Amino acid sequence: MSGILDGKRILITGVLMESSIAFHTAKVAQEQGAEVILTAFPRPTLTERIAKKLPKPVKVLELDVTDDEHLERLAGLVKDELGSLDGVVHSIGFAPQDALGGNFLNTPFESVATAMHVSAFSLKSLAMACKPLMSEGGSIVGLTFDAQFAWPQYDWMGPAKAALEATSRYLARDLGKDSIRCNLISAGPLGSMAAKSIPGFGELADVWNHRSPLEWDMADPEPAGRGVVALLSDFFPKTTGEIIHVDGGVHMMGA
Repeated sequence: MSGILDGKRILITGVLMESSIAFHTAKVAQEQGAEVILTAFPRPTLTERIAKKLPKPVKVLELDVTDDEHLERLAGLVKDELGSLDGVVHSIGFAPQDALGGNFLNTPFESVATAMHVSAFSLKSLAMACKPLMSEGGSIVGLTFDAQFAWPQYDWMGPAKAALEATSRYLARDLGKDSIRCNLISAGPLGSMAAKSIPGFGELADVWNHRSPLEWDMADPEPAGRGVVALLSDFFPKTTGEIIHVDGGVHMMGA
């Protein structure tokens, strides 16, 4: 039986741990027939070790999304490996420690700027770096954490995710003429590397214990990975600028 990504060539960023959404996206994508290439920063060797747990071998490229030289060389490196691309997964986010954990009112602009550059502007940077390889169209999928609300401890990553969501909409607007879709998955909290970097993360995650209509498992990133793969597939051919929630239903709950 064929998979929903048969023949697709997909670039995936952000595979840092086996518990990450990016890892499970890569795993499901391979199981669904895709040829996958990974990017990593700042430790490609770490990603290479984790990647050995995927069903099939993959190439890992070093990519700092804030480095113009890295971005300029990306298309050439990917072309040498895959020829072209049908999909790109943006799973990148970072904020300095003084931008998290209840320090919102005291965070300096330099730290906010770093969070915005790495977590939001990089979606545009990655999309434009990969665009020459998507001449037949394709799908760009990013990962957000519902930016409609002010979450405990999340602080400046909240505005950064809001900027990411807006960036996705504008990319959807401007890349539509090239048959390139841009959508986001809004996942519930998971025990990933990104989560562990947030002081007091348990307080944020506890919201799901009380408000999620569907039982939420912080140790299971596969539902979010499956959501990403669905958006990479041809089953959403006319969906762009959308945010699909894979959060157990918390996003729609009232008081």
